[in-house]
Amino acid sequence: MNIEEFRDYCLLKPGVTEETPFGPDTLVLKVGGKIFALTDLETFGSINLKCDPERAIELREAHDYVRPGYHMNKKHWNTVLIGTGVPTAQLREMIDHSYELVRAALPKAARLALTDQPKAE
Repeated sequence: MNIEEFRDYCLLKPGVTEETPFGPDTLVLKVGGKIFALTDLETFGSINLKCDPERAIELREAHDYVRPGYHMNKKHWNTVLIGTGVPTAQLREMIDHSYELVRAALPKAARLALTDQPKAE
């Protein structure tokens, strides 16, 4: 997966917005105003993704390309190293998991508003 594929995949999800609040080199993807993914635009060397704490530990133990979240709460975030053999299907599943975790934590009205939005084609 390259940066364009990553960005496009994330933006297909209902309610996703992109920003660069940490400077022009860091792409931040949000749902309902909450971060679910971020990456360095210059290198696309890794992606930080939110993760269930138990699952985060399992992924880190099973895969060398999954590390505790760099500059994030290490209990709730993983850093996935790109270009190290992570299968695209697994990366998409981790992105989906992150998105769903953040979406599920939104207030009910915000979650319901997301279900009414059509996906971009």
